[in-house]
Amino acid sequence: MGCLSNWIPVRYALFGLLIPSIWRNMRIRLISTAVVLCLAVAGPGLWGQLAPSPDAPPVSTAPPPPPDESPVATFKVQVNLVDLFFTVKDKDGNLVPHLNKADCTVSEDKVPQTFKSFVAENNLPLTLGILLDTSGSQSRVLPLEQQAGSEFLSRVLRPKDQAFLLSFDVNVDLLQDFTNSARMLSRAMNKAQINTAGGNGAAGIPGLGGGTVPVYGTPKGTLLYDAVYLASNDKLSQESGRKAMIILTDGEDEGSTTKINDAIAAAQRSNAIIYIILIADTGFYGNFGMGYGGYSAAKKMAEETGGRVINVGSNGRKLDEAFQQIEDELRTQYVATYTPTNAKLDGTFRHIAVSCGEGRKVQIRRGYFAPTADSN
Repeated sequence: MGCLSNWIPVRYALFGLLIPSIWRNMRIRLISTAVVLCLAVAGPGLWGQLAPSPDAPPVSTAPPPPPDESPVATFKVQVNLVDLFFTVKDKDGNLVPHLNKADCTVSEDKVPQTFKSFVAENNLPLTLGILLDTSGSQSRVLPLEQQAGSEFLSRVLRPKDQAFLLSFDVNVDLLQDFTNSARMLSRAMNKAQINTAGGNGAAGIPGLGGGTVPVYGTPKGTLLYDAVYLASNDKLSQESGRKAMIILTDGEDEGSTTKINDAIAAAQRSNAIIYIILIADTGFYGNFGMGYGGYSAAKKMAEETGGRVINVGSNGRKLDEAFQQIEDELRTQYVATYTPTNAKLDGTFRHIAVSCGEGRKVQIRRGYFAPTADSN
């Protein structure tokens, strides 16, 4: 650049007295000539120090890639984990709390699988749905349900847990949305009222929607299956971790548009355990000559989802014990995962079996629905 600086005094000496327009044109030509002369004198070393022309293509100074280097393809790998939540009991019905994965085996559609994780868990956040039967057949036992249910929630809910409350009769109503407050849940539960669409149970036959027993059409009074379906799809399907529904009912369904198998499938898809506390004024059914037939349907819903049925009749002490048993089971669970060897995304139902040694009973959902290609 010393060459250019030597030209500056010469430029002003030769052309300083010319008119401005001529000077501007001459200055451009002079500087261009000076640059060419300097580059010729300075040689190739100076070229590397000058900025390239804006119109010139960019020049890379990076070393060339190795001859065998080629682009690497990127693939998205979808790994489907199956979550398992289960309890184990000995032959006397006592909970077994300290097993590890070496003590248990898992199979899917009778094909052995390998546990990816396995842990005894008693403090994992819990999501609960309390479903309260407020049809006419529950009019004499509802106060027991309200008292025992409120006490259960005050004991079981921990800081990271949440619960909601809905009632079902001729309608399905959300009485309290998700909250960690046992007080708010208890307040909502105590406000629940019997509803037969006939004046709070004052008219017609309780549980059948009010009025006389219908001669034509389907009775509508206890929408149990609709309640399970809605709780599973609308409330629990978007939640993660441990999920359970506790249903206080006599097990009878009247008028649901949802079939029992569809209600069970919805609970299985949301990975929610169903516990059913079978509570009823059995004398009510005897008086009307209808018999009490809710047990088999309740048992089916519970066992298919990894829960169970506890029959307490109308005994308040047994109801308290039932809530205590559920609390103990929810706080003494095993949480495990595995990656199924059947990787097809076909939406089919896969049967699960877990065994933890002879004489031990594993309480777990019967299976799950595989994801579909559209769901990933």
